[in-house]
Amino acid sequence: MTKTLTLPSTLSAVTLSGVGQENLVILRKETDVQVTLRGLELILSGSEEAQALAEEIIYLLRDLWKEGGSVGRPELLSAKEAILTGRQEEFLTMLRTPLAHNRRGDMIRARTLKQWRYVQSILKDDLTFGLGPAGTGKTYLAAVQAFRALKEERVERIILTRPAVEAGEKLGFLPGDLQAKVNPYLRPLYDALYEFIDPEQLPKLMERGVVEVAPLAYMRGRTLNRAFVILDEAQNATPEQMKMVLTRLGFGSKMVVNGDLTQTDLVGRPSGLAVARQILSNVQGISFCMFDSNDVVRHPLVMRIVEAYEAFEKKN
Repeated sequence: MTKTLTLPSTLSAVTLSGVGQENLVILRKETDVQVTLRGLELILSGSEEAQALAEEIIYLLRDLWKEGGSVGRPELLSAKEAILTGRQEEFLTMLRTPLAHNRRGDMIRARTLKQWRYVQSILKDDLTFGLGPAGTGKTYLAAVQAFRALKEERVERIILTRPAVEAGEKLGFLPGDLQAKVNPYLRPLYDALYEFIDPEQLPKLMERGVVEVAPLAYMRGRTLNRAFVILDEAQNATPEQMKMVLTRLGFGSKMVVNGDLTQTDLVGRPSGLAVARQILSNVQGISFCMFDSNDVVRHPLVMRIVEAYEAFEKKN
């Protein structure tokens, strides 16, 4: 059975098919439909059921490909998930709701349903945990919400922190003063802030205490009122450190704790993130959002690298 869809423009055809027609390859794999693009004609060949699924995925993404927006693996897989679980309206709301605009004026939105629910959890709850592999947008989307909260004066400051532990290395082995020692660990947090704050303005905000980037150990003994706190790489926090930082949460504050439980650098000790998940999973006002490889939104090659490593590890 064959059906032909006519696309409205060359731009829409290029956007929908993706770089090197990569989106069409994904669509074939996910629906068992042969997908061929000839000019503006998209030809679907396969069973009636499979063809209907492919057509609905394309239809759900129409707001993006008609306008030459970003269409990739995350959007295609989330569209399929939305159809199979009856959440098409939620998916369309996600596509049509901008989260913010970066300092270049580009619109930022969630690209997968799990990202969308993560953002909604941050808005709803005072404490949100984001667990999953690198590249799923956990830190970036948390920074988006922190920036929005600061801009809308819902908080007075942003605090970004992470454990200064990596692959067994300790700060004392690194050259330079304290700031020079911690900068390599905090660089991903700076990168997230630079999307919204001009690099020349960031030092001024840090001097005024509006933005603070510091190692986790610096949180001890503090009460963080009217603050948006992001704890990154939380899998490297010990149980004691995790309890310490969670109990810093003050009035009018939000906290987001992100990490990947498969990437802990702690040696011979349990991860505080894993312990917190066991203890707090049923506490009201706390949400846990789980990401997986389908939520990776980096360069398509990153996903192929992850899959190759996973296959190699299983084989060996």
